[in-house]
Amino acid sequence: MSKTIVSSDKKEVIIGFEQPFCIIGERINPTGRKLMAEEMKKGDYTRVLSDAEAQVNAGAHMLDVNAGIPLADEPAILAKSIQLVQDIVDVPISIDSSIVEALEAGLSVYKGRPLVNSVTGEEERLEVVLPLVKKYDAAVVAISNDETGISEDPNIRFEVAKKIVERAEDYGIKREDVVVDPLVMPVGAINSAGIGVFQLIKRLRDELKVNTTCGASNISFGLPNRHGLNSSFLAMAMGAGMTSAIMNPLHSEEVTAIKGADVMMGVDPECRRWIKTFREPSVEKENGNNRSRPRRRRR
Repeated sequence: MSKTIVSSDKKEVIIGFEQPFCIIGERINPTGRKLMAEEMKKGDYTRVLSDAEAQVNAGAHMLDVNAGIPLADEPAILAKSIQLVQDIVDVPISIDSSIVEALEAGLSVYKGRPLVNSVTGEEERLEVVLPLVKKYDAAVVAISNDETGISEDPNIRFEVAKKIVERAEDYGIKREDVVVDPLVMPVGAINSAGIGVFQLIKRLRDELKVNTTCGASNISFGLPNRHGLNSSFLAMAMGAGMTSAIMNPLHSEEVTAIKGADVMMGVDPECRRWIKTFREPSVEKENGNNRSRPRRRRR
């Protein structure tokens, strides 16, 4: 089965069908976060670093790092963010940018084997990103859209993904090093979005034999109780074959759904990770008293 191996200079992570689900922390992204954007632009990375530590402590196996700030030096900010984050946490990084110069700046300072986020099926994008991925021996996220945009038809998105996988192989990038994002649509706007993406994930697994990821919260956009809906989606997507997601690990409801699905999928042997996370401490330990009770003396 396909295994996508990424690493930092301290830790290796395997994304795969027979592996625990890979949580990729999404919070180091200034899009929609005005304070973070202003601080990064001024060279203040305090919030970036606190978010990195918080996500890893909450269970993230990887971190997505983005520095997309309008009118800022994105290549320099992205490279600096990656260097600082790698200094304080041990997990691998997904280097996230739509600007090729920023991707290369991040790759040039990265220690280990990163995930490049991302390449699309657009010819111009394929021709500049894939050689970069090959040059730095990275893995890459393949997003299932092209010059025609994002199709609502899962079959068309499958064909775009297939095209990217085959073009990557032409550049000497192995199939297991391509992680496909099938593009999750908001189910509140497209009622068949859930069924469609589950069918697409299964095809990507069975026919292309590639790992998959997504922006998990897209499914619940515009609806109430988003965490509950995201949790249901993640567990069902895992059942269909999805192997990772870019998400917020600070939302415990969603992380619990993933841990539970890992148990049901048979990738948490003897439920050890579940038990370690959720076993309630004994009364003696809660009271700070691990000693056994004294025996009564017989009269």
